Formats: sequence, structure tokens, C-alpha cells
Amino acid sequence: MHVIFVNVSKSYMKRTLFPAAIVCLSIFQFACNNQSGDKQPDKKMNDTISAVAAALPAVTAFEQTVDGKQVSLYKLKNAKGIQVAITNYGARLVSLLVPDKKGKLTDVIIGFDNITDFVSTTTDFYFGAIIGRYGNRIAKAKFKIDGVEYKLAANNGVNSLHGGPKGFENQVWDAKPLEENAVELTYVSADGEEGFPGKLNVKVVYTLTDDNELKIDYEATTDKKTVCNLTNHAFFNLNGPGSGSINGHQLMINAETYTPVDETLIPTGKLEKVEGTPFDFRKSTAIGDRVNDTTNAQIKNGAGYDHNFVLNPNKGAGLNIAATVLGDQSGIFMEVLTTEPGLQFYGGNFMKGLNTIKGTKDEYRTAFCLETQHYPDSPNQPAFPSTLLEPGKVYKTTSVYKFSVK
Repeated sequence: MHVIFVNVSKSYMKRTLFPAAIVCLSIFQFACNNQSGDKQPDKKMNDTISAVAAALPAVTAFEQTVDGKQVSLYKLKNAKGIQVAITNYGARLVSLLVPDKKGKLTDVIIGFDNITDFVSTTTDFYFGAIIGRYGNRIAKAKFKIDGVEYKLAANNGVNSLHGGPKGFENQVWDAKPLEENAVELTYVSADGEEGFPGKLNVKVVYTLTDDNELKIDYEATTDKKTVCNLTNHAFFNLNGPGSGSINGHQLMINAETYTPVDETLIPTGKLEKVEGTPFDFRKSTAIGDRVNDTTNAQIKNGAGYDHNFVLNPNKGAGLNIAATVLGDQSGIFMEVLTTEPGLQFYGGNFMKGLNTIKGTKDEYRTAFCLETQHYPDSPNQPAFPSTLLEPGKVYKTTSVYKFSVK
């Protein structure tokens, strides 16, 4: 495996820069394996591609102390040219470079390319972060365990969202390289942090495989009964930053039902069929085909798509296919697999062009999220799969984002 791991040292960074020849060769190898049967690019084309291809952010752009801890950037690369950058600030996925149908490296992650913007912005949409202690919403910012009520910060109207205003996305995690193709990030959430009970020990491992998979393994233990629902909040545009709306992307979600929500985006507790509604993505459909159907109450409540889909049960052991997406311009094809029961599909409805993202603006609906998860508000919804974590038990889940071209 030809994987390069970069730490925070400037001198080390200079010694481990990716040679252009290796990048060109990797792009060439990826193109040979693409699903469309396109002709292999010649050397001249490879040279042109390498000159205009996207690049990972500079390590120096993330060398900063935040809350007394060192922030760093970690880079991975596989044998087929895919490159990943991860920071320990929020355990965030910063960049993910994938060759498109022409072999050109394309950054499919929408988000900042420096630590200053992540720390200082007041309009951070959780770009690329690990979310916890509880991904998604908890109604009225409270829940009970064994009759004891726990009150959380209400940071989304009357509700709690993504673990509160100082959730895991705003924490500096400890990072450790694992072999050459993975990085482990750990964080200890204190008992009572953001109102949640129990000391939670969290571990997340990002692994980049030579099968073009970015694998995310989550693990957590507690010393007191608590709730836990971890996810990654990557914003994707498979055509790359500055390519416009994601409404032309072709999306499939492996779900017969979804959880409708009220006006505050809290599930009603019911499961409704997607059939005959704008939420039917059982067959690959353009995201924008029905997104403006405001005659549908759920589209109106979410200002578009911001809903949890109930994934169809896995027919076998291991990972379940949750969704597939095809970039309409790039030909980049992404498969999402998970051990989780739900998938939150968010279509960038609240993006307003307030942030500068990798040389462009985060305009309305220029990114989407596919967050593998348990259902929103599960601590208050006994009919939903439980998110209760007890001492002596281990929270363990895996999700994979796999890339190819069509």
C-alpha cells in the first residue's frame, strides 16, 4: 500500500510531499479500474490532470493551539490516488480527493481549508466533524433515564442539536497514527458535559483502503447510563467546490419508510412509507426533482430534505447499503454502507453563502449530507431503536464511504 502519513512537523512535511509522478500514476491506475470503460488517459493527459487537480490543504494551515491543545492535520493516500485530510479539531474530515471520470482529482468535501475559519466562524454547519454525544435532535432539550431527567442546552430552537453548542465538533481530540493508512482519534467527554450523564470515552478510527473506501469505526464506553449516537457530518458535492447546486446528483436511499417531523424537525414517532412521496429514493433520482414540492407538508417542515430514513434491514451480516450518489458532472459514484439503522439526508437547505469554502461560497444547496445514525429523539421515543449505553457495554458501529466512477 502506497500511503503517506503527514504529521505536523514542517520539515517532515517537506520530506513527504506527494511527487507529481506518483500522483499521475495513481490517477492512471484509478482510471484503468473505472466502471465506464473509458479509455486510459495518455501521459500528456496525465501531466495536464496533475497540473489542475485539487490538492489537500497545507499542514501549516492547521498548526494552531486551541483551548490549550495542539491542532494538527493528518494526510492519508491509497494506491489508487485517493487522498484524505483529517484534523483533530472536531475529528473532522477536511478534504477527500477522488479522481473523476477523466482522472482529475476532485475534492468532494465542502468545508474550510484552515483551522482559523473552523474556530472563528459563527455559521459552522458542523463541516466534516464527528458529532456527539448525540447526533441529531433531542426534543425540548431533555430526556429521562430511570426516571431521572437530564436537561441539555437548547441550541436549535427549543431542542438540542448535535450534542449542544460545545459538542464534539468543537473539541480538540487526541490523535495517533495507526499503521500507515489510518488515524485514531480519542476524546473523553466528562460526566455532565453539555448536560449528558456519565464519563464517555470515545474512539474514532478513519481508515483509507486500497478498495477506495473511507471507513469510519466508532467506539464508546461509559461509567454511568447515558445516551450515545455518533455520526460524521461531512458535506459532499461530488462535482467539487464551486460546481453549483447538488440538485443534479442522482441519489438512491435504501429505505421503504422514513420518520416524518413536526415544524421543529422532531420526529412525530410514526414511520411513513416513502412510496408516492418526494421521499421515494428507492430508485436513483435527481435530488432536485421534487425538493420544491411545498404541497408536501414534510418538504415544507424541512425547507426541503432534512429527514431520517429508516434503512431496510440488511439481508446478510456486516455492513448494509444505505445510499448511493452519482455526481452528474464528475461521474464520481459514492456508496454509503453502515451498521446503523438510520440515515439522515440533508440537502443544504440552510446554506446561505455566508462562508468562503475552498475559494468559493457555501451557497444554497451546494452540498448534501448523508449521516449514518440512530433515529433523532430516540431517548424520548420508546418505539425507536434504543440509544442507551450502560456501563460494561461497548458502543460500536462502522460506516463506509466507497468511491468509483461511472
